[in-house]
Amino acid sequence: MNMYAVPIPGIPGCPPGLEYLTQVDQLLIKQKVELIEALVGFESNNKYEVRNSLGQNVFYAVEENDCLSRQCCGPMRPFTIHVLDNCGQEIITITRPLKCMSCFFPCCLQELEVQAPPGNTVGYLTQQWHPLSPKFIVSNENKEQVLKINGPFCGWSCLPDVDFEILTMDEVNKIGKISKQWSGLLREVFTDTDNFGIQFPMDLDVRMKAVMIGACFLIDFMFFEATN
Repeated sequence: MNMYAVPIPGIPGCPPGLEYLTQVDQLLIKQKVELIEALVGFESNNKYEVRNSLGQNVFYAVEENDCLSRQCCGPMRPFTIHVLDNCGQEIITITRPLKCMSCFFPCCLQELEVQAPPGNTVGYLTQQWHPLSPKFIVSNENKEQVLKINGPFCGWSCLPDVDFEILTMDEVNKIGKISKQWSGLLREVFTDTDNFGIQFPMDLDVRMKAVMIGACFLIDFMFFEATN
């Protein structure tokens, strides 16, 4: 089986590079293990592989950051993540500004912007204040609220599998989820590499699918990155 997904020709109205997302309803995001980080605890830029349900590589994602931010800010650090297709072309840019993380201060809420292709904003993800549970709002390029993402009640971080539900704005219908999946005892203990699954409707706007990829990275940094 070919380990790379076959590129899809351009589709009218679809941002260039996102054509493949019109054909999938789930993705697997695997953080790549960094040997030096595992051995000495020295934080390095995160790298990810994005795969389809057949295990084929669809995209690659690379964090852009400097050493000072990584070591001083840890999981709170601002970042730019570049998502590349199998030809090395950047198709999605995800940007997170520097903000404190505290559930006690509503003014310190996390957010990120998703562009596809770079320079063309397609959506935003904004943390919604709640004292006990992770909650986010997904907005389109005009900052109109489209979907919600709700995480489980506090105390969930010790569980092997954790689901963040993707909901309609009225929270009546669950249309998908972002799942942090168990990656094995040794990897959990000695590294902060995580596996995530994303499920969404096949007919969901590809722009919102791109925002869901960004949401996965923000959730990883906020709740599953080990603080050295």
